[in-house]
Amino acid sequence: MTKIVNFPSKKSVTAKKGIAELPERLLSACEAPKYEQPSDDYYLDHILHAQMAKLTGGISPIAVGLAGFDWWAHLMFSPAKHQMLRQSLMNKTALISEYAIKAASGAKVEPVISAQPADNRFKTENWEKWPFNVMEQGFLLYQSWWDEATSGVRGASDHHLDVVSYAARQMLDVVSPSNSPLTNPDILQTTKEQGGKNITQGALNFMKDTARVIANEPAEGAEAFEVGKNIAATKGQVVYRNKLIELIQYEPTTKEVYAEPILITPAWIMKYYILDLSPENSLVKYLVDKGHTVFMISWKNPDECDRDIGLEDYLHLGIGEALKAVKSITKAPQVHGVGYCLGGTLLSIMAAVHARDGNESFKTISLLASQVDFEEAGEIMLFVDESQVSYLEDVMWNQGYLDKGQMAGAFQMLRPNDLVWSRMINDYMQGKRQPVYDMLVWNADATRMPYRMHSEYLRELFLKNDLAEGRFIVNDAPIALQDIRTPLFSVGTALDHIAPWKSVYKILLLTASDITFVLTSGGHNSGIVSEPGHKGRTFQIADVPNTAHYMPPGQWQDRTPTTEGSWWDAWQEWLMGHSDGKMAPPTMGDKKDYLPIRDAPGKYVMMK
Repeated sequence: MTKIVNFPSKKSVTAKKGIAELPERLLSACEAPKYEQPSDDYYLDHILHAQMAKLTGGISPIAVGLAGFDWWAHLMFSPAKHQMLRQSLMNKTALISEYAIKAASGAKVEPVISAQPADNRFKTENWEKWPFNVMEQGFLLYQSWWDEATSGVRGASDHHLDVVSYAARQMLDVVSPSNSPLTNPDILQTTKEQGGKNITQGALNFMKDTARVIANEPAEGAEAFEVGKNIAATKGQVVYRNKLIELIQYEPTTKEVYAEPILITPAWIMKYYILDLSPENSLVKYLVDKGHTVFMISWKNPDECDRDIGLEDYLHLGIGEALKAVKSITKAPQVHGVGYCLGGTLLSIMAAVHARDGNESFKTISLLASQVDFEEAGEIMLFVDESQVSYLEDVMWNQGYLDKGQMAGAFQMLRPNDLVWSRMINDYMQGKRQPVYDMLVWNADATRMPYRMHSEYLRELFLKNDLAEGRFIVNDAPIALQDIRTPLFSVGTALDHIAPWKSVYKILLLTASDITFVLTSGGHNSGIVSEPGHKGRTFQIADVPNTAHYMPPGQWQDRTPTTEGSWWDAWQEWLMGHSDGKMAPPTMGDKKDYLPIRDAPGKYVMMK
């Protein structure tokens, strides 16, 4: 991959004094950086921005300021928009005034506005009682007015309007009546019933949680789950390790296995065992029990010594070396490739490399909640523009990686009502505790992102969309997704805010493969971890041959029938239909190059 010319190396500043002693200390403990620049003219900029980021939560104040100015300046010179907003405000004021008078009289009044389907703050019957119904309706009307004010401003960029709209929602959420114990009827009812004990218990919960955060300990109740014991517990062996991955081979549970093994590439943004949670919802165990030989890549949790590992290293040291090992151990000429989230993006890149170079190692490709086109990559794009990426690069330059807390904080900011405010209400005002379950424990077991890799990922995939547009470079030559002819199975999840399903659906535009596309209920994680028997699960599935005319995603959704249950069984049938019979299980590793190193789940998954 082409080197990024403005990547400063910490080694280049070791002669400086004061704060430059940090790079000297790091270099004494790490190998010399792989990518080194002769000098760093932006050293002071990096340090200043990295220190600023501690106060701004990693958000570039310039990026936010530019968005705000773009919106405000265009709004100021839009008299027609002013008039529409004034009229809307008067109409909404009249609506809430009439509603408040009728509600105060005790009459049953129909709501004048409804919350969004995903907004669960006002779902209980208590919000239908006066005066809380007036508070709820007033807040929703005020929120809708701000939605109007921060959208449809001619001349302002769509990205800046999205940022301003997002910022407005965050500020409005602070004053939502649901977030105050004085205006939330559910909290008031609990307080009355318990005589205030919930407030005392909530304070204790807050102090316990604060102490655990300071001590860097997991959430209360997480001790019931232990990696290798009751999560990530499918039996197997680590059969290969390098500086970036461990490769796990799982023990067969059937007398015969399908001829082609499965190699799973998970995302490196979190630990691999989202696909091997508890035995009852482990995708790995499901596949093994169905007669597949399964291999899993377990990524190392990088530190400052891995600062210069790039995206191409993840490709070659990750999938490349794992694929070589799988074929050597199983003696199979072809492999079923499976990728989840970013792992699916990386797998798509490798499939395009193979197509370009005439390598036919992949029998099929399965992409689970994975994007290859990042033009409409969901709410994460709020934090992706030149200003924000440059700011983030300075943060990573200073420490060598993007810290797991910074990553988790970004995702929490995307869904504050679900991940922040709801917990505050439940744990600290209601005095309750949400039950700790396997996925929650996994979600807290975050990883770091190497400086170089994450910068390349954000710039080349998100900012430039190089992969979808044929500019992505591997081994000094571009790759094209259109070269891929391998049969594809692609899964999108209906409520995904990280990889929106309509963005995932774009794979139909970008390859020449026969594709089976699935849209399943649930979100980015829950939609994939959708084991048979899981209540309420549904999915839609359709085969799209490469000769078919394109159908827009909304039209596809309307025309494709819905099936009750898990998509796993449909995927298993698809894999079976693309397999060449069965055979005796291969050995665990081999005696020559891939001797088993240790029991699964291995060493890297334990790294904090």
